Amino acid sequence: MPLIELHTDIAAPPARVFDLSRSVNLHLDSAGGTGEKVVGGKSQGLLEEGEQATWEARHFGMRMRLTSRVSEFDYPHRFVSSMLRGPFKKIYHEHLFERTESGTRMTDRFYFEAPFGIFGRIAERLLLKRHMKNYLEQRNQVLKEIAESERWKKYV
Repeated sequence: MPLIELHTDIAAPPARVFDLSRSVNLHLDSAGGTGEKVVGGKSQGLLEEGEQATWEARHFGMRMRLTSRVSEFDYPHRFVSSMLRGPFKKIYHEHLFERTESGTRMTDRFYFEAPFGIFGRIAERLLLKRHMKNYLEQRNQVLKEIAESERWKKYV
């Protein structure tokens, strides 16, 4: 199962970064050109343990739906979102927040598995891993910019 691990240093306290990371509204605002929207579950505010949302977005020219749930929660250090239904065989996204001298080191560990056996593994290597990494990096950059400005108050 492929792993994407990203580290983002943010000049803001861990609790703020943790809350921004689970903000439905910030997620929608950081989704770039995917036209992402919430079509089920929690549609605004901060996701709490056990809550779920169904997201709809355009990837690779196709409209896709994915339902995820916050399956583990340790405020303000760690939470996990897991896919319940969607186009992948599996998604497990671990979000970690560590205090640093300058603020917070946010770590994403994003595990995923494509369906369709060998064809899915080929797609993972040729296309999906790069696409998902770019998507997460873009989202993290928006989160960083918001957390380091006064705009964070709009989301928390």
